[in-house]
Amino acid sequence: MQVLVTGAAGFIGSHVSEALLAAGHDVVGLDAFVPYYPRAVKEANLATALAHDSFRFVVADLRSDDLEPIVAGVDAVIHLAAMPGLPRSWVDVETYAACNLLATHRLLEACRAQPVQRFLQVSTSSVYGTNACGDETLPTKPVSPYGVTKLAAEHLVLAYVELFRFPASIVRYFAIFGPRQRPDMAYHIFIEAMLDGREITVFGDGEQSRSSTFVSDCVAGTLRALWDGLPGELYNLGGGELLTVNRAIQVIADATGVVPDVQHREARVGDQRHTAADITRARRQLGYEPLTSPEDGLRAQVDWHLARRS
Repeated sequence: MQVLVTGAAGFIGSHVSEALLAAGHDVVGLDAFVPYYPRAVKEANLATALAHDSFRFVVADLRSDDLEPIVAGVDAVIHLAAMPGLPRSWVDVETYAACNLLATHRLLEACRAQPVQRFLQVSTSSVYGTNACGDETLPTKPVSPYGVTKLAAEHLVLAYVELFRFPASIVRYFAIFGPRQRPDMAYHIFIEAMLDGREITVFGDGEQSRSSTFVSDCVAGTLRALWDGLPGELYNLGGGELLTVNRAIQVIADATGVVPDVQHREARVGDQRHTAADITRARRQLGYEPLTSPEDGLRAQVDWHLARRS
């Protein structure tokens, strides 16, 4: 099958693209290189996929470019492209609304005109709000423009399912980490700071916890949801164990052999306190099962940072 992956040059999108190629699919990767972090980082993410004969990469902006020629011939879509990050969303609401909602609408319209056989909307635990602990019936109370725009995109997708019988499912990611993690994400920042001998800033007391999900588990769940997810259904994709920020720093310190210099500051507005994914639905309907513990995953991410430096 031919699968379109939006946000293909990103942290998760590049891993998803490689998994699809390894499974024998043709992949069309799309990315706009919106300047959230350096383009060179994303281009490095693409290196493995670009070497594959079954991968075609398109530089295009979902907000403005003609999408129908890109979608033509595509059997399935994994919509990963989005403007990420909670803090920045407070000062750039227009960009978040355009990237996360307008772009999704334009992609849905292009796909409905073809039409595609499967569509997977990638969302986030941020739609639940400060404490994302529970299953998919947990009330959605986003506390940042990022979370609000991602929830709005979910509702838009569900409207297409309801009104047009559009074959779309939705996954909500919980704290994905691992090799190629975005430079603005906490574990990436902590590892680089320790390797450089710089201090680490922790916002809050460090006892906030995450249902940390290693990227290979995230990819496996994503592909299962693409092929087996029910139209209109929501699935939490999270790790099997919780990890506090303080414990994560200690695991990284042990893996790097560095004594961390930790400085605490006030918690940031809109940051989640706790996330704990109830993955019962994904386990029952998709056969999803996270295999990598947060501590093993962190050690693997440290190895990637060290290898990149050498």
